[in-house]
Amino acid sequence: MMAFKVFVLLMGLIALTHAEDAPVLGGVSELSGDERKEALALLDTTLAKLATGDGPSYKSVKVTSVTGQVVSGTLNTYETELANGDEPSKTCTVKIWSQPWLKENGTNITIKCAGDDKELDKTW
Repeated sequence: MMAFKVFVLLMGLIALTHAEDAPVLGGVSELSGDERKEALALLDTTLAKLATGDGPSYKSVKVTSVTGQVVSGTLNTYETELANGDEPSKTCTVKIWSQPWLKENGTNITIKCAGDDKELDKTW
């Protein structure tokens, strides 16, 4: 009986040790390393795609934070400064929800800038 209790305790400690490394599905986590690089590349390509339509021609000037969340796809949230042509840059929150398995409407971008009443919301 004592051996069983020690075994259960040991397994619990191992589970706790590895739980810190595992991402929590649905949980928000700050991105770093290669994940951050991939997210920044996604931001640039999504803003470029937005500019080809009837959307603004935003360029990301400075990204202060990037978080990721697994929710029926991937939701990346960026705190960034965006420039639109010759206009002064704005501090904005950009959210890109990507569902790459969908042939249509697999990408959604929302942009909310400080001082703006409206939020841009596009899906393709």
